[in-house]
Amino acid sequence: MSTLQPTVNAASIANIAAPAAPATPAVSAKTWIAVIGATLGAFMAVLNIQIVNASLADIQGAIGAGIDDGGWISTSYLIAEIVVIPLSGWLAQVFSIRIYLLTNAVLFLLLSAACALAQDLPQMIVLRAVQGFTGGVLIPMAFTLIITLLPRGKQPVGLALFALSATFAPAIGPTIGGYLTENFGWEYIFYVNLVPGAVMVGMLWYALEARPMKLALLREGDWAGIITMAIGLSALQTVLEEGNKDDWFGSPFIVKLSAIAVVALTTFFIIELTVKKPLLNLRLLARRNFGFGMLANFLLGVALYGSVFILPQYLARIQGYNAEQIGMVLAWTGLPQLVLIPLVPRLMQKFDARIVIGVGFVLFSASNFMNIYMTSDYAADQLLWPNVVRAIGQALVMAPLSAVATAGIEAENAGSASGLFNMMRNLGGAVGIALLQTVLTKREQYHSNVLMQSVSVFEQATRTRLEQLTQYFVSHGILDRADAAHRAYVAVGRIVQKQAYIFAFSDTFYLLGMALIIALIAVFFLKKPSHLARDGAH
Repeated sequence: MSTLQPTVNAASIANIAAPAAPATPAVSAKTWIAVIGATLGAFMAVLNIQIVNASLADIQGAIGAGIDDGGWISTSYLIAEIVVIPLSGWLAQVFSIRIYLLTNAVLFLLLSAACALAQDLPQMIVLRAVQGFTGGVLIPMAFTLIITLLPRGKQPVGLALFALSATFAPAIGPTIGGYLTENFGWEYIFYVNLVPGAVMVGMLWYALEARPMKLALLREGDWAGIITMAIGLSALQTVLEEGNKDDWFGSPFIVKLSAIAVVALTTFFIIELTVKKPLLNLRLLARRNFGFGMLANFLLGVALYGSVFILPQYLARIQGYNAEQIGMVLAWTGLPQLVLIPLVPRLMQKFDARIVIGVGFVLFSASNFMNIYMTSDYAADQLLWPNVVRAIGQALVMAPLSAVATAGIEAENAGSASGLFNMMRNLGGAVGIALLQTVLTKREQYHSNVLMQSVSVFEQATRTRLEQLTQYFVSHGILDRADAAHRAYVAVGRIVQKQAYIFAFSDTFYLLGMALIIALIAVFFLKKPSHLARDGAH
């Protein structure tokens, strides 16, 4: 299944790009409480995807869902989230940030508890969809508060806080989910939101100032754009989530949804480029830093969520790890980021932000290339250093990439830039996971065919191995020699298939590494925003 999210807004650097003030204005405790409360909400919203995916098999069994249908527990959340993210900037203007954010924060918590009480699959899908809609609000609104409440000298600190939700939450999600599921039951992956969620609501209630609603904006809304975008993104997300399982364009369902996505999104683009007050200002894509930043951000999404998807698959299928064991392995992609991310604002202060981004992409790419020669013995110990290198790379990329890509964006375009940037990372994750699922299937078939050519009964080594296995089964209670020989053939087939899967997993890591190399190339085309070298955290 999938996994995707965070957001990066854009006015960040509308403020940062202005001439440097003699001193950074003091930030009140109340402002920091609002920012921290909002980023805590974003963290929980992102965490809620990975923590559920880690325990999906247990949830499916508890509510009587099949493997295929159970996938909609994640898909419904992701579809709702990706639709609401680009809408949040406009809806926050309509209802005011305080009302919009607090309402969705409270609903997110109520729906978390309701998901834990779901009795069957239809209930769970509906609850997860509505929860995804509310969770999708928390992510962009956190960034909005960072760029509107913090002065430019403190914004790198806010960006670093936000990066914890963007990269640390996906990495630590399987660890928390696996531990809770194995020790307390799957319901606790939803209950775990309640205590920090109550703290978040309290912080936002105290710190956010009341503003009047502007309901008149509803009449001026770009409704044609909203409807076509919602239909197009929903269809596209469903195609990406379900495509590999349904044999892609061999399925009439996928063909129809793909046609709907193409027509709806094409119409959306035309509307946004021609309407007087568009929901999203797509002309921002023509700006050099934003355009190349979007490309790098898309590929970051491919690798960020793709690696969180493929590693648990490998550990479960090849090494037989349970959810808790998988979580402990992946913890090393998350825990180092807790130490490193707070240091990133100072690095942005001392070095060209593009260099920081470039080093991050090089390390993230290298961590994937470290996994392209896996064997059947490649498990937790062998994955430790690739995971640590990956953690360092991820920590270095997120905050400076968001800052450089959105440099020079005007305040009035902040909502559009935020929606586009965040949506692109989510789509990158969806595309990455869909691509990896397909590559894993196709490459396993390819490697199986190649290996089976060498495993022939005409080869002496093969006949020897079959005889050894036959004798093994006979000595372990299989009296019928023909049955023992059959079991030997099956065992050899499984050995070959396992080796083919190991090769296929290696291929997926190679693919992720190459995607990050392309992202690195995109970074070379970014212009230097000189203010970031001077304005770090003071």
